[in-house]
Amino acid sequence: MELTERQTDRAAGVLIATAAGDALGAGYEFTTPAADAVIDLVGGGMFDWAPGEWTDDTSMAVAVAEVAASGVDIGRDDGLDAVAAQFVRWIDSNPPDVGNQTRAVLSARDGSATAMQRRARSITGRKGGNGSLMRTAPVALAYLDDAEACAEAAYQIGALTHDDQRAGEACRLWSHAIRHAVLFGTFNGVREYLQVAPAEVGEYWGPLLDQAERGTPADFPKNGWVVHALQTAWWAISGADDSGPHHLRLALERAVRAGNDTDTTAAIAGGLLGARWGASAVPDRWRRMLHGWPGYSADDLERLAMAAVRRGEPADRR
Repeated sequence: MELTERQTDRAAGVLIATAAGDALGAGYEFTTPAADAVIDLVGGGMFDWAPGEWTDDTSMAVAVAEVAASGVDIGRDDGLDAVAAQFVRWIDSNPPDVGNQTRAVLSARDGSATAMQRRARSITGRKGGNGSLMRTAPVALAYLDDAEACAEAAYQIGALTHDDQRAGEACRLWSHAIRHAVLFGTFNGVREYLQVAPAEVGEYWGPLLDQAERGTPADFPKNGWVVHALQTAWWAISGADDSGPHHLRLALERAVRAGNDTDTTAAIAGGLLGARWGASAVPDRWRRMLHGWPGYSADDLERLAMAAVRRGEPADRR
């Protein structure tokens, strides 16, 4: 679909701000920064990341975006198979950080979506980690013209590794909100989704969003769980000064200050913040520093985002 200049900036912001939040939080993972600590792209952390290097959160989002950029329908059939294959390609690169649920599924090296989803269903125990939500942002770029297909694709791609009701709902909700923000430049899509989702979904997530807006991270401390991860991201976004594009930086810093799974909660927040404020709101110094699998920079993320929106068609045909 044809985008305005502002919409184009916001579409590019989806991936770039995801990576910015991810890299920002990487150096603070599983800590709680002091109130007066400076939050910056310092690198380090548990896996000794380089300053500005993104983690598995963005790498898996890149894997989704690369398939979307080819023009196939990533939510079903050959497109979903291609996403599954990209996930295998990524884990075969021997990444330093892989979530437990994701590793349990991808270790089987199932090359098809059907086999991968079957493997995800077969795993027992707690399966509601935040690993599907962290990579859902680029799904919205492929479905700017179809809200229903966006939500369904977000669910199907999430289910490749996470067979969990709340994880599926979170991916649907967040992808819907990102799509809405790219198109309309507001965060209204978060609450709007609850109006179009099944009643049970609204009844479950509405009070949790209220709690995120009114509470503190102590109310949702286990943000390795998808529900608390979404709450942490929404707490960071809804509680920061949103009077201008500086909101993106402030909210990402706030997500990191919440502590615990800092790279993932900031990456989740970043996808929505970038969709609202655009790539132009990401600090220039951050953008210059961003890099990660598979040898990409922020410029490559922008290229991928635009190709996903165009569904593989050359720019001069749009």
